[in-house]
Amino acid sequence: MTDSTTGTVERLTLKTQLVRFVMTGVVGAVVDFGSTYLLFLAGMGDGASKTVGFILGTLTAYLINRRWTFQATPSVKRFLITMASYLATYAVQVSLYKLSIPWLEGMDLDQFWVRAVSFVIAQGTATVLNFIIQRWVIFRS
Repeated sequence: MTDSTTGTVERLTLKTQLVRFVMTGVVGAVVDFGSTYLLFLAGMGDGASKTVGFILGTLTAYLINRRWTFQATPSVKRFLITMASYLATYAVQVSLYKLSIPWLEGMDLDQFWVRAVSFVIAQGTATVLNFIIQRWVIFRS
């Protein structure tokens, strides 16, 4: 939030940033899972559909987090660093997603629930990693 008398940006507390990060993550996750599952239903494989969904969800979350959660000015350098960190967490996320699918299919779950639970496992892990990287590296307070 900007102080109207000084024009400076007030730093948000860690708790506020964390709450906003999680809320933004929910929006990004809806974009990610929604597009991943729709592409899967359209015949795209699990890996490819998860990749496209991840990219769409990542861009959504980055734009919201940069402006709302961390209140940072636009920066090509920051964007590229963020995308590099997302690339690292992408590897973790897709690996967990693809590894958990056969395990959950062995439980005789409906294909929607197999992919939904796989998504939650992968997304939860990526969310924790992303917050740590963004809060203490990219958008240092």
